[in-house]
Amino acid sequence: MKYIAALGVCAGLLLVSLACAAESKPIMRDTSHDADVVAAFIAAINRHDAAALADLMAEDHTFIDSSGRRVSGRKEMIVGWKAYFAMFPDFEIHVDTTMTANGTVAIFGSVSATYNGKRGLVPKNRIAMPAAWKASVANGKVRLWQVYCDWTEGMRTIEEDKKSG
Repeated sequence: MKYIAALGVCAGLLLVSLACAAESKPIMRDTSHDADVVAAFIAAINRHDAAALADLMAEDHTFIDSSGRRVSGRKEMIVGWKAYFAMFPDFEIHVDTTMTANGTVAIFGSVSATYNGKRGLVPKNRIAMPAAWKASVANGKVRLWQVYCDWTEGMRTIEEDKKSG
């Protein structure tokens, strides 16, 4: 995973250096603010702060989960985040690498959480997995938040919990 991230960074630096060498208009816009917006979005997720998430989402915000299901609209997503935080009260994103280009931010890392099911917040309900996200930022707001992960462990944990006691 780090090899792929390193290649992406190298490719980005190569494009910037080519643009500067040719003394033409830059082919990439400054995306440092986009990365800051996404970092604030992740911090709000990790704090379980629905109000801060709402402030950072575009009105037409779209969420796409790891199975491709879409939810669109800021209000709908706030309801969804609140339900998710109740289901996984210690949900947290751990960022290893972030890359940005032209309004898109790619994040690589992992997630950890404990499922709050029948068994409660017990070690058997702990979930941890590698994950990646794609965020699109426009006008200082997150328009797209897409999750990439293998949710098999999470589904297994939830199913085992449902069968318990």
